[in-house]
Amino acid sequence: MQAVAYTRPSVLESVAGGHRLGLETSRGTTPKGREDHPRFFTGFLTSPQVAAAGLLAVADVAAARYYQRQLRASLDPVVTGNGDRLRFESFSGCGGVYARLDVLEPGLDGGEVGHGTTNVDVNNPLREALSRIGSDDPLHLRVGPEELAVTTLDGPVVEKKVPLPDRWLRGFAEAQVIAAGFDLRAELPAAEAVRFLRSLPRGGGRGASRGAQWVVPAGRGLRPTTRPVPGAVCLPGPERLVALQRVLRHATALRVYGPPTGGESALAGAWEVVLPGMRLTLTLSPEAGRGFSGEGGVLDALATDEAAEDAELIAVLLAWEPRVDVGDLATASGLPAERVRAALTRLGTSGRVGYDTAEAAYFHRELPYDADRVERHNPRLRSARALVTAGAVTLDGDQGTVTAEDGHVHRVRDRAGTLSCSCLWWAKYRGGRGPCKHALAVRMARRGARAGELGGTQVDGGAR
Repeated sequence: MQAVAYTRPSVLESVAGGHRLGLETSRGTTPKGREDHPRFFTGFLTSPQVAAAGLLAVADVAAARYYQRQLRASLDPVVTGNGDRLRFESFSGCGGVYARLDVLEPGLDGGEVGHGTTNVDVNNPLREALSRIGSDDPLHLRVGPEELAVTTLDGPVVEKKVPLPDRWLRGFAEAQVIAAGFDLRAELPAAEAVRFLRSLPRGGGRGASRGAQWVVPAGRGLRPTTRPVPGAVCLPGPERLVALQRVLRHATALRVYGPPTGGESALAGAWEVVLPGMRLTLTLSPEAGRGFSGEGGVLDALATDEAAEDAELIAVLLAWEPRVDVGDLATASGLPAERVRAALTRLGTSGRVGYDTAEAAYFHRELPYDADRVERHNPRLRSARALVTAGAVTLDGDQGTVTAEDGHVHRVRDRAGTLSCSCLWWAKYRGGRGPCKHALAVRMARRGARAGELGGTQVDGGAR
């Protein structure tokens, strides 16, 4: 269980000439270290109704399960101040949808934006009040406690205890790794964006669509296609884009991001609605019934001690930047760019960086959760380390043999830098969900063997 405490509930108040929105923060991380209730912004929003709709969309995802809907989910969104913008993020309870509202500099009027990350309270009365915001109503926003509350705080008056599944935390890590491989595939003007999104189904049954659906750019819009032709974008579980309906009437464009198509396998994708002074992005996992947590994109970075050491160095150089430049970090750290990217992936596993597809860049944030849980509770990583420790790995050139606890022998081969395996996991996914535990164990053993050649102590399966 994750305890989230606030000084008071977030509230929308009517004041002379408009409204005042106070979003209360919980314990978070700032440049000064851990703070109980950091304050990130006080000023006006240039497009109040748009911001209210975007915040509601992020809250919709935080409270939703798009698969096995009978199970409830209620996780408060995360807010990050990056100096020039505010980012509101959430993950669905089923782990398959990641939402982010970026309120950019043009969307904020007056007041400086602070630096840091924490949870923000979005309760049911606030949701109802935000849904009634009019287009002409000035809206003053405060993210964090009032100055008076800071000086007279006796203790939290609102405390929520919510389940925080490990797969939800791993999803944050996997989503940013997958998004880093996306390219812009299509951009639709407002009218076409609205037409396309309103044509999508809104769900039914257990909430999971059957089979992968594909769309391809056609003129100024998108049209469905039966197979992943070049330039096509996968749309898995189109009903999971329902949260975008909140902001459709304010949309100025729709941008679609995805990886290159290859084969018939379903793929993840990101759908970004461009709004006045802000962006709302939903990233969908490859299948409605398949969360991001099992994709395995972070395992290689977690499996190497080199990336762990590099991550410690890179973490010192992060400064809550809204755009983390890999080249600048490589220069400052003295590391090659590929090691910087691996270190950023490692930092992403604890929520310390995210990825913005619109700007094709990482950004710094610190999720307000236990930073070690993702690695500690990753089953494939734990199993691989156990195999190496037990001496179950034998290396022979570009091949490796792993003897499992049940006596089964698995052959791991290196094919152009990709490790394949004779196990059932590889046969089922063919590397599409990251390496299996046997391939991870071979990779660990190889790195250990190289370390032994450079002076480590040689043991069965590698060096320790």
